[in-house]
Amino acid sequence: MAELEQLIAHRRALGLDGFDEVWEGEYHVAPHAHSDHGIISRALGVALDPFAQRAGLLGLDAFNLGDPRDYRVPDGGFVRGRPGTLYVPTAAVVVEVVSPDDETFAKLPFYVAHGVEEVLVALPEQQQVRCFDLTSGDPVLTVASAVLGITMQELTAAIAWPGSND
Repeated sequence: MAELEQLIAHRRALGLDGFDEVWEGEYHVAPHAHSDHGIISRALGVALDPFAQRAGLLGLDAFNLGDPRDYRVPDGGFVRGRPGTLYVPTAAVVVEVVSPDDETFAKLPFYVAHGVEEVLVALPEQQQVRCFDLTSGDPVLTVASAVLGITMQELTAAIAWPGSND
């Protein structure tokens, strides 16, 4: 246990823990992603920002969703009002970019439990974005974001996917 605490403290001191998560008290180490991940995440934020503004939502880059004992770190999201906290209790929309061996889809029940309305999941290998409506209590795949008012076809087309123009 002392070794784990030392590892966590070391990661924190080096600034390597920015994407680490705590799942019901269990620490999940998440390394920083490939640069293509960041390119896609940023492109999604830029493409979605006008829709979010029209919906009265505030955009966030990666943030802690939950509380200090149990939180996830989505790649981005949109909230109603300025949270003003380190741990944001909920979001209208969460954005995830899938990386090899990540836990994106395992996070969906957590997002449901925390009142997130939609999750947008970018799938770089397929060069597409999927939208999951969580309002029924189960993730339901939809063709458009009801919260943001954009179809996944429109959003997918707005992304300059790394490797698509090489």
